[in-house]
Order: sequence, then structure tokens, then C-alpha cells
Amino acid sequence: MSQARPNPAHLALSELERTGLFAGLITQNVDGLHTDAGSRAVVELHGAIRQVRCMGCGARSLRSVLQERLLQLNPGWGHRRAEQAPDGDAEVEGTEGFRVADCVVCRGPLKPDVVFFGENVDKANVERAYAMVDASEALLVVGTSLQVFSGYRFVKRAAQRGQPIAVINLGETRGDALATVKVEGRAGEILPVLVRALTG
Repeated sequence: MSQARPNPAHLALSELERTGLFAGLITQNVDGLHTDAGSRAVVELHGAIRQVRCMGCGARSLRSVLQERLLQLNPGWGHRRAEQAPDGDAEVEGTEGFRVADCVVCRGPLKPDVVFFGENVDKANVERAYAMVDASEALLVVGTSLQVFSGYRFVKRAAQRGQPIAVINLGETRGDALATVKVEGRAGEILPVLVRALTG
């Protein structure tokens, strides 16, 4: 995952922000690629996979720092390889003797700093995202089916406020009925064209 790089859609959204056409970006993605592409006004609604959070005291630290600690606690494990699933999970054989790193502040258990299924989205992130929608003239929805309410709520908010809503997605979305315009297609193909048209 650390080797993933921004695609043309990430770069196009960053360019829209750079030119002043975007007030900000609300993402359900946890990979940090919007920031890597240059976007600055980003609300990572579901958290950031590059961080870990203590489930005891809430302290946050970089995942890369935890990785180094794990390698120090478990010499000889760095060479092991396992095929990763799309969600970053992996099946590892023979885990006996593996030492788990805990929080350096309170010794509590650590987890990726992301919202797992069944967990609540951070209230402060939701409020920042609502404020972003409220400060905008229109809402652009890109590359999501909006099946999860955490993202759909902002489409509902924009619709209640009478803001135009544009949806770019490959396939049907939960927000299609509220959209002013729907463009069916791949974000990485459509967004660069949109940027050229708007910045001409």
C-alpha cells in the first residue's frame, strides 16, 4: 500500500483546488493519495491508514513508526511474505511468538486510524465536512456509489440547501435521484477533461 501513487483523478481534483475552483475535498478513502496529489483542504471522513491510534488514550502515531517497532520486537519476521487481500489483510502462517507493539503513551492496544465497519465516523470530521458543503456553491460527487450513509449525508445536505449536485461515477449511485447532472464514466478519464474545460 505504501507504494500506491495518485492517479489522474486525484491529480485533477488537486488541480481544481489549486485554481480556486474547489473549496475542499471530502473523501471516504483512507489511503492519503489525495494529499499526495497536492490537495490540502481534505477531510478524511473514514480516517487515515498511514496512522495508528491507541484504543486506550487516543494517541496517534505513524504506521511506519509502528512497523519499525514491530520489526525490532520481532527480528527475523521482516523477510516473511504473504499475499495481501485488497483490504490490506493477509493470512500469515506460524504466528507463535510474535510480539505485538502497544501504545508508547499508555501501553494500550493500537489499531489502524480508520473507521471499521460498525464504528462511528469521527464527529469532528463530520462537522468539518458539513461546513465545507455549506460554504460551497455546488457539490461534485466522484467515484462512489454512496451506499454508505457517511458519504450520502452530504448529498442530502446539499440537496436540502438547493445546491446543484453533479455525480461522476461508473454505475448507479444512491444519490442519482438528487443529482442535477450525472456523468457515467471513470473518474480518471472524465476529471482531467473537466479540469481542461474549466481552466482552459
